[in-house]
Amino acid sequence: MDSRIWESVDHLVAWLDEQGTQSPQEERLLRILKLSEEIGEVGAAVIGATGQNPRKGVTHSWEDVQHELCDVVFAALVALRTLTPDAARVFAERLTYVEQRSAASRRDPDGRRQETAATPEPD
Repeated sequence: MDSRIWESVDHLVAWLDEQGTQSPQEERLLRILKLSEEIGEVGAAVIGATGQNPRKGVTHSWEDVQHELCDVVFAALVALRTLTPDAARVFAERLTYVEQRSAASRRDPDGRRQETAATPEPD
């Protein structure tokens, strides 16, 4: 992940720490709970983009949905960084794990499972 992103996350966490009015434990929990709020905003934007509420009609665009999804990512990175100063390493390790797990289940164009170094297909 781009180091600029982690620099920005570090600045956001420092700013939030300076502005915080709760104990460190409460701030940590509230930053994790912030994810729920942001996910709710994604849902509201999707409902608004599709016009699913007949009383309101179309109130959002798909660009709004994109922005709300970015806010979810920001909130998650801030929460992760709040939990550990080594958030970049934790994220990179988890990304590697997810990449390996998904590679193990990929199929080739013929529908056969692709072999990977980590999980060879049984004979």
